[in-house]
Amino acid sequence: MKTSFKILYIEDDQDDIELLQDALKEQQVTCQMDVITDGQHAVEHLSMINTLPDIIILDLNLPKVHGRDILKYIKNNEAIQHLPVLILTTSNHLTDITEAYKNGAVKYLPKPSSVTAIRNTVETIIHLVNSATAVS
Repeated sequence: MKTSFKILYIEDDQDDIELLQDALKEQQVTCQMDVITDGQHAVEHLSMINTLPDIIILDLNLPKVHGRDILKYIKNNEAIQHLPVLILTTSNHLTDITEAYKNGAVKYLPKPSSVTAIRNTVETIIHLVNSATAVS
């Protein structure tokens, strides 16, 4: 079981970023989190990435480049297509969910709105990282 890992969080809402950081800290999860706040910077970062994260957490509703297009970019890029992508977004539209899974997301979660949901999100992140590590 991996006890320390690296997250790439692509999210434009500072409150959501801090919420996830606080939840990880509260559950004593050791991780390094790199945060990118718009879609264009995410694509640029991913095109030049040297140290791969263990998981990418991706919002769909981003400025400049939509998260849906970032997911497609990730899954079409041979160097990073194996990375697990967790969609964490406010959208619960069936078309967004279907499209995300069709394009390679490993999990689709609505943004948490309660303490229990935040804890469940952190547990999901840990599970996905450990599942990906076991397969590697």
